[in-house]
Amino acid sequence: MGRIVWILISLSLSLLATLVRSDSSDHRYTDGDPVPLYANKVGPFHNPSETYRYLDLPFCVTGHEKEKTEALGEVLNGDRLVSAPYELHFRKEKDSNVVCKKKLTREEVAQFREAVKKDYYFQMYYDDLPIWGFIGTVDKEGKSDPSEYKYFLYKHIQFDVLYNKDRVIEISARMDPHSVVDVTEDKEVDVEFMYTVKWKETEIPFEKRMEKYSQSSSLPHHLEIHWFSIINSCVTVLLLTGFLATILMRVLKNDFMKYAQDEEAADDQEETGWKYIHGDVFRFPKYKSIFAAALGSGTQLFTLTIFIFMLALVGVFYPYNRGALFTALVVIYALTSGIAGYTATSFYIQLEGTNWVRNLLLTGCLFCGPLFLMFCFLNTVAIAYSATAALPFGTICVIVLIWTLVTSPLLVLGGIAGKNSKTEFQAPVRTTKYPREIPPLPWYRSTLPQMAMAGFLPFSAIYIELYYIFASVWGHRIYTIYSILFIVFIILLIVTAFITVALTYFQLAAEDHEWWWRSFLCGGSTGLFIYGYCLYYYYARSDMSGFMQTSFFFGYMSCICYGFFLMLGSVGFRASLLFVRHIYRSIKCNEERSMNLFSFFPVIR
Repeated sequence: MGRIVWILISLSLSLLATLVRSDSSDHRYTDGDPVPLYANKVGPFHNPSETYRYLDLPFCVTGHEKEKTEALGEVLNGDRLVSAPYELHFRKEKDSNVVCKKKLTREEVAQFREAVKKDYYFQMYYDDLPIWGFIGTVDKEGKSDPSEYKYFLYKHIQFDVLYNKDRVIEISARMDPHSVVDVTEDKEVDVEFMYTVKWKETEIPFEKRMEKYSQSSSLPHHLEIHWFSIINSCVTVLLLTGFLATILMRVLKNDFMKYAQDEEAADDQEETGWKYIHGDVFRFPKYKSIFAAALGSGTQLFTLTIFIFMLALVGVFYPYNRGALFTALVVIYALTSGIAGYTATSFYIQLEGTNWVRNLLLTGCLFCGPLFLMFCFLNTVAIAYSATAALPFGTICVIVLIWTLVTSPLLVLGGIAGKNSKTEFQAPVRTTKYPREIPPLPWYRSTLPQMAMAGFLPFSAIYIELYYIFASVWGHRIYTIYSILFIVFIILLIVTAFITVALTYFQLAAEDHEWWWRSFLCGGSTGLFIYGYCLYYYYARSDMSGFMQTSFFFGYMSCICYGFFLMLGSVGFRASLLFVRHIYRSIKCNEERSMNLFSFFPVIR
């Protein structure tokens, strides 16, 4: 298995080296050289998923527009780049150059007015540097009735470009507030779109030109909040560690005291608590095929997350590296499917399962199935809105080919390797033929209250960091502090493992031996808390609105939280399995002790 993992790692890194975009715009220019300027998309500022092509609005069209060939990740990100009508030659200044003169029809005026009302922004790329700006403004001064608002469209844009010798370093766009056209009323309007270009030399080296976009997340007051989040999480970890250590010390102390007694007294003493169910604790769970498939899918998602963090920490996901994250997710998920197949099938065989082919199919569909159904629904919504989030047919074919030619074969190979591993389940004690009856338990020891307790503590360790992640994924903030995010992720794993182990101990102490599914559900319950946070963020911390944005937010977040459920559930079960094996390996069962005494007493006589 180790060799398979290393092969997958090398394949992942080699493919990502070609698919993930690096800062390829290391272009050098001479005076007057044309520098590529692409218009990307427009959309409501508060609805990041609802974006449209730049030319969907009736801006100037020269007839020479060319669409840029985009990578897989750029298309998944909703980028649709087309050559812009503005000409920004290197170190060539322009003052109020006219792009075009246009008479806007009543329909086009209404289209612009609706865009201004929804705070539409535009995004462009100049030498792979992003440019942002609003297309218009709303005059609300002294007006309380929205029907009295005035809507104005900007018609003059000024580009301020910084350069260092023969390279472009920085660019910004400013809209002239005095050069606007009134689009409040539905009537034809004559408009003259213009632009100005100013160049200025700077000492900033080319290698540091992207630092401007990452500084916002590294400001001192932001760092203080991030470190406060880590300290809060560390305190939670220390408390749980101390709690778990106390439990283990108590268990070991009781065992040592029991072993210190004479053998006859120990033989007469009745076992209670978790020792009493030693013959049932390793009885295999119900629905073991689904259980093994969930464990395999969770292990794959955990591996995927680790690889993503490795790429983030080495600087692959720098700001505005278009589509790099989506490309990495697709490629690494495809290449790690063998881990899911191997883990699920080998564990299923250990649980004495027979239909390993069905288990393998279940593993392949357990996460991809709901994700595919959600994608079909949301892609249909995006097509109805004519949004750039709608994937072209060619891109869908590429994803299907990746799933067919890479994901599925590696899943099958991993399943065959798991089937042939012939690893037996390592149970330190024997399982009895008939299951012991579970005594009646109070309501707070049932599954749902235990899941609530198990999910709350890990969620409390990450909820501060969640806001910044949500503001980056579902907003326009830039998140670049991946080292802090990785620390928070490690803390999340530790807290999840500790709380699941503690609840498993209490469950066994109550003589409830059905801990397999309970430990998985308790470990993964943090995903449910994250989805609950989605409701809070949508209604209290964001201004998102509209059917498309709402469906995209809750639809894709349900898939992400489901992935967290599988991943953290696998972590919780693995930790509980190690703990249960350890405590039952450290004791002598009555049956074994009686057999030893029976064979020893005749020798004494």
